[in-house]
Amino acid sequence: MTPSDLSGLTARLIDAATSAGADAADAIAIQGTSVSVDVRAGALEQAERSEGIDLGLRVIIGQRQANVSSSDVSDRTLSEMAARAVAMAREAPDDPHAGLADPAQLATDWAVEPLELCDNTPEPSAAALQQDAREAEAAAMAVTGVEQVQQATGAYGARDVWLAASNGFSGGYRRTDRALSCVAIAGTGAGMERDYDGDSRIFQSDLRSADDIGQSAGTRAVARTGARKPPTGAYPVLFDERIAASLIGHLLVAANGSSIARGGSWLRDSLGAQVLPDGLNLIEDPHRPRATGSRPFDAEGLPTRRRAIVSDGVLTGWTLDLATGRKLGMSSTANAARGTAAPPSPSTWNVTLDPGTASRADLIRDMGTGLLVTSMIGSTINPNTGDYSRGAAGLWVENGEITYPVNECTIAGSLPDMLRNLVPANDARTHLSRVVPSLLVPGMTLAGN
Repeated sequence: MTPSDLSGLTARLIDAATSAGADAADAIAIQGTSVSVDVRAGALEQAERSEGIDLGLRVIIGQRQANVSSSDVSDRTLSEMAARAVAMAREAPDDPHAGLADPAQLATDWAVEPLELCDNTPEPSAAALQQDAREAEAAAMAVTGVEQVQQATGAYGARDVWLAASNGFSGGYRRTDRALSCVAIAGTGAGMERDYDGDSRIFQSDLRSADDIGQSAGTRAVARTGARKPPTGAYPVLFDERIAASLIGHLLVAANGSSIARGGSWLRDSLGAQVLPDGLNLIEDPHRPRATGSRPFDAEGLPTRRRAIVSDGVLTGWTLDLATGRKLGMSSTANAARGTAAPPSPSTWNVTLDPGTASRADLIRDMGTGLLVTSMIGSTINPNTGDYSRGAAGLWVENGEITYPVNECTIAGSLPDMLRNLVPANDARTHLSRVVPSLLVPGMTLAGN
């Protein structure tokens, strides 16, 4: 189906809903294609392709709402969806905060082209994806110490999205992505270690080379061989750039309007308070070209805009959609996201944390003795207090130099304290949706030997 077909499809859903008795309704249509090819030991291991259309319909009757979804676009199914949704809404509990945007709030003038969400070059063939994966695997196997490649995968996806509502909004856009990843294993027996590398871009021409990805995965796996537990105690911990975004992710979850409205966030009393070091800003920009979190409008038809989530270390506001904004007596920040199976909920778009002036090597040198974390497993985070504990692996640093790999340890601390005292490096990858550099936390508790 073309974008105009999706536009007509959502319009038919809205008409069916209002004819069935809905006071208001909104609909989403997502048409997607995805292809992935896995290679192992130089041979094709698995190839998958999927194509389809998914529909989501939300209806509102008074203060009650219901959501239904389907992958059938026939007229009969659209009518049945609308009737089922209206029947469900009549039995749903009252929700005084449910409702569509006022027409005056809606995005009316936007340009999708400057966001560069779609690569118009031809879809890659399965053979091309397989060749990329084979080259990545070969590059990893060429690294001395690599015993095998668990998997190398080439993938491509394209998706058309269209949103419409009975308040008059209708709009859509197309997204593409091309990805390549490689997982390498070094060592043998109980001494085996695994690591990975990969890249995902909107434009195929931006994707890193297969040789680079495979070699990096192999080198990282070899660097982890001979790992042992670090000493137990209080040490500085440097979060590698690959995983540092998880720390900022915890801040974003805690500042999400859903968490605040439930009263289940350690940030609930921190609006206007210091949450990051002085001088640091955390900026959301949904209009960055070639970034996966970019979009011209949110899932409720509101125009997206740049905003400072944290300014000079101070938390400036929550991430809100219409419903959570109404619950908290605030305006939406145009951060509504949705799939086909549920109503909108707040989510962040592209975010960027200010970089520091030091390189990762500088922070390793300055930290003295401590842990450089390169991977984490599990998670124990108390959403109400911010108590933090995670399994970790990485590299041990002595006197400012990396000395040996470590695994089977736990790092623990208090997220509020960790975030207020972190030191950023200058190594963030600027094409990512979350642009976060390596982050040094001056003091955490390590449980090892």
